Amino acid sequence: MPKYVIEREIPGAGKLSPAELHAISQKSCGVLGNMGPAIQWIHSYVTDDKIYCVYIAQDEAQVREHARQGGFPANRISEVKSVIDPTTAE
Repeated sequence: MPKYVIEREIPGAGKLSPAELHAISQKSCGVLGNMGPAIQWIHSYVTDDKIYCVYIAQDEAQVREHARQGGFPANRISEVKSVIDPTTAE
C-alpha cells in the first residue's frame, strides 16, 4: 500500500503538553480503529507549528477521510515515492 506524509498546520504544536499529545493520539487511533486495517498511522514529527504524520493507506481519499472524522487539518498530503538514508550512498 502507498505511504503518505501529511502536513498538519497546528500553530503552537511544539508547545502542546504530553497530555494534549496523548489526547490527539487517542482521537486518531479511535478514528483509525473505526476505519479498519486498510489505513495505518506509522508515526508523527511535531515541530513548532506543524505536525508531519506518516501513514500507510489505500489512497489519499482515505487519509482525507481520517482527517475529516478526527477533526484534524490535512493541509498537504504527499505520496512517498522513495525512501533514502545514508545506506543509499553505499
